[in-house]
Amino acid sequence: MKLQRKNRVRALAVGALAVSGALALSACGSDDTTGAGGGGAAKPSNIKCDGKGKLLASGSSAQKNAMDVWVQNYAGACKGTEINYQPTGSGAGVTTFLQGQTAFAGSDSALKPDEVTKSKQVCKGGQAIDLPMVGGPIAVGYNVPGVDNLVLDAKTLSKIFNSEIKKWNDPAIKKLNPGAKLPDLKVQPFHRSDDSGTTDNFTKYLKAAGGWKHEPAKKWEGEGGQAASGSAGVSSQVKQTSGAISYFELSYATAGKLQTAKLNTGAKEPVEATVDNASKAISEAKQVGKGDDLALDLNYTTKAEGAYPITLVTYEIACNKGNKAETLPATKSFLTYIASKDGQSALKALGYAPLPTEIADKVRATVAKIS
Repeated sequence: MKLQRKNRVRALAVGALAVSGALALSACGSDDTTGAGGGGAAKPSNIKCDGKGKLLASGSSAQKNAMDVWVQNYAGACKGTEINYQPTGSGAGVTTFLQGQTAFAGSDSALKPDEVTKSKQVCKGGQAIDLPMVGGPIAVGYNVPGVDNLVLDAKTLSKIFNSEIKKWNDPAIKKLNPGAKLPDLKVQPFHRSDDSGTTDNFTKYLKAAGGWKHEPAKKWEGEGGQAASGSAGVSSQVKQTSGAISYFELSYATAGKLQTAKLNTGAKEPVEATVDNASKAISEAKQVGKGDDLALDLNYTTKAEGAYPITLVTYEIACNKGNKAETLPATKSFLTYIASKDGQSALKALGYAPLPTEIADKVRATVAKIS
């Protein structure tokens, strides 16, 4: 990738991090005015526009950087439609959608059975479904002066985030990093204050692979630590706090120039948080949703060489039937674009993993049936 393109992508992601609250996205919602988002996204002429007016959506902050590019491209092609996506967190996004206030929601966790049941009140004659749209690694970012190639494992991370490991020169960390000069520095773990699908996926990994003492959930259940709102909030705290460690989508680490830990998974070599390594793990996912629902079950305990196991798949939550007549055309048009090859091609340069072909084909076919 050329340096110029790298700089454009970095500028886009940094701009996204600067916004910690709700953001109304429009054609001017990004610093990148190339129309391609720096990542090979579709030219506006490739997007089929339907519907007019403002389309409201909210949810996952992990997919916000992807949304920035998608919305910019869509708004450039579809002048009569404004997509307003607020990165309020997965829990808040799903709640707002189930209250009938938004056309779709972004969530890093699939809907629970009770949420599907509740959705039938909003999706008249249908129900809400999970549409996988963005994949990628959840990076473990850290700020430990003098330590560049930190290696951690699930068991040690579980103890760190449950406040059982207090110092960076703890024997458990030393054992994983025999050549590192680990300081006598307080460990300061940060977690999400908002209900978060990223938290849900991270704690599922801790539970499956590291003996996490709590049940995985969108709401943080660990003991101690400090909290911040959204991926932007926790990554900013890591950047400015010596001894800090947290979890967030990879593009936030890239934008903030943060160090990320490699994982000892039991493979021959520790695994780095990269798009390609996350894709290797996501390729092992199995569809567990029924019918139009495309919810996936991720393998958090993979020991495959080069497979990074702390991954998430971000869904768009939408009605399969019973969408409001005034929002259906634009909703379907926008989801069709972001699931397309052009929409997916924007993701890798931003630190996301495009959907595997088999999953992408199912998503496109399902979106085409939305009514």
